[in-house]
Amino acid sequence: MNDAQIKTLEQVRQFLEGTGVVALTIDTKEDRYAWIQHTLIRFRYRQLGKADKGLLLGFLQKVSGYSRIQIKRLVRQSMKTGTLKRRQRTVNGFTRTYTREDVQLLAHTDELHGTLSGPATKKLCERAYTVFGQAEYQRLAGISVGHLYNLRHGTPYRAGRRHFEKTRPTVSRIGERRKPRPEGKPGYLRVDTVHQGDLDGKKGVYHLNAVDEVTQFEIVCSVEKISERYLIPVLAALLEQFPFVILGFHADNGSEYINQHVAQLLNKLLVELTKSRSRHSNDNALVESKNGAIVRKHLGYGHIPQRFAPLINAFNRNHLNPYINFHRPCFFPIVITDAQGKQRKTYPYEAMMTPYDKLKSLPEPGQYLKPGLTLKQLDDSVCAISDNDAAQQLNEAKRKLFKTIFEQEHRAA
Repeated sequence: MNDAQIKTLEQVRQFLEGTGVVALTIDTKEDRYAWIQHTLIRFRYRQLGKADKGLLLGFLQKVSGYSRIQIKRLVRQSMKTGTLKRRQRTVNGFTRTYTREDVQLLAHTDELHGTLSGPATKKLCERAYTVFGQAEYQRLAGISVGHLYNLRHGTPYRAGRRHFEKTRPTVSRIGERRKPRPEGKPGYLRVDTVHQGDLDGKKGVYHLNAVDEVTQFEIVCSVEKISERYLIPVLAALLEQFPFVILGFHADNGSEYINQHVAQLLNKLLVELTKSRSRHSNDNALVESKNGAIVRKHLGYGHIPQRFAPLINAFNRNHLNPYINFHRPCFFPIVITDAQGKQRKTYPYEAMMTPYDKLKSLPEPGQYLKPGLTLKQLDDSVCAISDNDAAQQLNEAKRKLFKTIFEQEHRAA
């Protein structure tokens, strides 16, 4: 290698910046060491300032191909001893006592006996060799308990013990697995749960969202937890808020709804319980779409602590539910059958109306109402406030709700 043209530190700087005209290559490791020693002496490294030393180190690093820390190590050796020689050292490592076959044999033994403690497994290996004459256990018979655990933690052992099982479905005879058939009658609900996020390992409030399939009449309730203690009273209050008689209750296969307590509540009310079918992702699509369009839009995605569930529930009952049922228009599908017999849904503007208007558009809607409730009572409640006023009251109540939550959270923090 010829680097005679590089005589000054300024030329070194130009070389590192890529403006120099010299291309340097070194073939062997011995030549690299000799060149580094020669360069340190030629540029009088020991007498350089800190900035110039750093410049020269960068030059040595780029040409030699060594890392910065290796260059510094070699420079220290040169400054200390005055020479720079490569020390070749070959390490053979430790002799392996236990082979892969021994590890597999240990894994097989653990699988047979259910992975006993280390001493118990060592005793089994000793007995296999000394008592039963199984020669393959000769090395494992003398293994220490500590190293036995080392083998268990190794990759070959885990590979020998690895096995996979398919998920075993839990058979539940609660509810019938089929799609509801409302046949144009209100009272068949699609129900789902919306979780209001986690924060620092703490669960947020849960929202129960129930939507009537025919009229899209919707009731949202909030609950602290989806356990029996909290869920059943809120679920009963949810069913009570619908103006018509409930005939069907359809949910996905979540255990919060498919259990004996919910089944007993629905049986007492003479409500049919159905659940979604496998490989039919659209069975609960109506309420899933309402989760985003109603619950997430008005209550957001952020974490709300569980203790605020009663406060949110009051907001839902007094403001959110009346607004979405009596003042918020919805699209309703019209099913069209083409010449080939294929059905498709359209959503014409003319079919857009509020859920309450949809209820009134049904033939003889009064027959579906709960006892003691009339259409005139509902009409008086609807006409008492305009759509814009209802929306304004909703927004004001929502602002106060989140302000209260924020202030109480900030005060608690």
